[in-house]
Amino acid sequence: MPRIVRDAEIVWEGTTARGSGVVSALSSGSFALPTTIASRVGDPEGKTSPEELLAAAHASCYVTSLGSELARAGTPPERMEVHCRITMDEVGDLGHLVVASAITARGVVPGCDQSAFARAAEDAHLACPLSTLIKASATVTIDAVLEGGS
Repeated sequence: MPRIVRDAEIVWEGTTARGSGVVSALSSGSFALPTTIASRVGDPEGKTSPEELLAAAHASCYVTSLGSELARAGTPPERMEVHCRITMDEVGDLGHLVVASAITARGVVPGCDQSAFARAAEDAHLACPLSTLIKASATVTIDAVLEGGS
């Protein structure tokens, strides 16, 4: 796989407490999302946060790793659904840190049983670059459920 480089930026107006920003995907132009500190620590009110973007990135990365592992095993998926929940918490004197990323993966995979799906899910976790990045400082859990198939 070639080196992958992607760019995003945020333009913020005002103070952290009262201001707001728009985070944009520069490489693809696929989104420009509003964000505020209030939406980060409280009700999102239709705005995003770094934690939500990290959850989306981890889910996207993981689903491609899982699909690749299933195809490598000779059981390409028909459909996969991956949910990711990022948890940030205050950790002693270190301040606020991402402490967990919980992945729930569901798939419709003809010819695959639950055991093989769980094995592919764990292999996908080991191969996923964002899992590797996150598990350096937080707990990553994987829950894999095969729907249909076998």
